[in-house]
Amino acid sequence: MVVRRFTEGFYGYAFAMAVCLAAVGLFLLITPQSRTERIPKVDYSLALADLRRTAPFQVWAPGQVAPGWVPNSSRRTNDGGWTTWRLGFATAERRHAMLAQSDEKPAAEFANRLANTSTATGTVQIGGVTWEQRVREDKDQRSLVRLLPDVTVVVTGTASWQELSTLAGSLRQQPKITS
Repeated sequence: MVVRRFTEGFYGYAFAMAVCLAAVGLFLLITPQSRTERIPKVDYSLALADLRRTAPFQVWAPGQVAPGWVPNSSRRTNDGGWTTWRLGFATAERRHAMLAQSDEKPAAEFANRLANTSTATGTVQIGGVTWEQRVREDKDQRSLVRLLPDVTVVVTGTASWQELSTLAGSLRQQPKITS
């Protein structure tokens, strides 16, 4: 009679639910949980060296990464005869910033695609260089665009203008590697 009460009807359902919740609670209690943030870090030095050796344009890269910034992605593509390199960072404020550069033509199409807008909202001087500012409010995206004769450089992301300016200001022209 007692066994039957716990295997049928509402009591059976409630008992089964209590056993399941107790098992889940025990599992969560004994499972180790990390409370530390884990941002993957990539070493982009080999990709940069390869790009300096083979890219048909003058390569730009950060001279020194800002304190607290973590390089977390590096990707080079060769699509349609164009070379593109994207270097992503988690900033000290844990926002996203990315350096993208390509010899894609027309240059404006590359810049528009990376900035997610073709509308410039102004210009800013960073390290004596003029950058075009673009904003895509609905995506919380800010972009700095620089159109050079052989390459288009875009610094973009959800990072603040200050953080994007820090990245843009750290960019240095990289000498070509010949060998």
